[in-house]
Amino acid sequence: MRYRLKDFKIPQMKSRLTFAAAFLAMMALASAEVTLNGSGASFPAPLYLRWASDFHKASPEVTVNYQGVGSGAGVRSFLDGITDFGASDVAMTDSEIAKVGGNVLMLPVTAGAIVLAYNVPGISGGLKLSREAYVGILLGTVKTWNDPVISGKNPDAKLPNLPVTVVFRADGSGTTAVFTAHAAAVSPDFATKVGSGKSVTWPVGVAGKGNDGMTTLIKQTPGAIGYIEYGYAVNNGMSMAALENKSGQFISPTIESGAATLASVQLPENLRAFITDPAGASDYPIATFTWLLLRKTYPDAAKAAAVKSFVSYGLTKGQEDAPTLGYIRLPESLVDKTKAALATVQ
Repeated sequence: MRYRLKDFKIPQMKSRLTFAAAFLAMMALASAEVTLNGSGASFPAPLYLRWASDFHKASPEVTVNYQGVGSGAGVRSFLDGITDFGASDVAMTDSEIAKVGGNVLMLPVTAGAIVLAYNVPGISGGLKLSREAYVGILLGTVKTWNDPVISGKNPDAKLPNLPVTVVFRADGSGTTAVFTAHAAAVSPDFATKVGSGKSVTWPVGVAGKGNDGMTTLIKQTPGAIGYIEYGYAVNNGMSMAALENKSGQFISPTIESGAATLASVQLPENLRAFITDPAGASDYPIATFTWLLLRKTYPDAAKAAAVKSFVSYGLTKGQEDAPTLGYIRLPESLVDKTKAALATVQ
């Protein structure tokens, strides 16, 4: 039998080729071991490490390595092609996106609160810090714990005449960027003297590396106070201040108060948003999403499939782990939006 070119149905061939490519990608993932390397934010590191461990148990063919080296270092490694994915508490800027020709997808996968944890002998909880107080502490104008600007809001606390030691991040940090963006929104003086960003010059204090390094410094230094992720503070049994929010209410950091802050946020199409000073009466003032940075297109089909599978795990089963480690579960509407974006990875 002789065949003519017009006898072939080209659209069907194209469809079959597309199916064959997808099938081969799945077979590659199933038949070969894949290692994914990622680095970045220390803020969500405990949660990502839990996901990596549990995901590997469910999918032994995929190993996920994550290093919480700070958002700044994580973004640089991702831009330089050293890692398969990055992580940052601050979504990438337009100029950073341009460096990889737009080949990046930013996906919010969890959220958390940033707290002011302190070590003041005799004051284990219940401390209230007004905006004037915590901005003054950060700028070095409030020098002792019994300063009237602190004691005035804590009349029943026996605050000692102990020097305040501010602890800040030594490394480029998304936690620093979120925290300083809030402080700059609260105080024009802070905005002028310190500013905001992943790395800033602090007028007072001592530096610690990562959320874990700052946690250790605060615990070891009587009179210390510093900004760390809520889960680190809870898991280390640290005292956390209730902070005055935009409505004038003193709100203690909890999963619930952090969730209240994020509940009213509508992320745009690019899933990038910054919450500098929420206005709700029950909102905790410093809460943020944190993002995984993926490539829209990977040169290795097996790696692309592995990345999608790992992040999909984090958005589904992994969300159950979030509250147990001090993080905030994403609203279902945001999970659906993030899943839709993840599906476009190739």
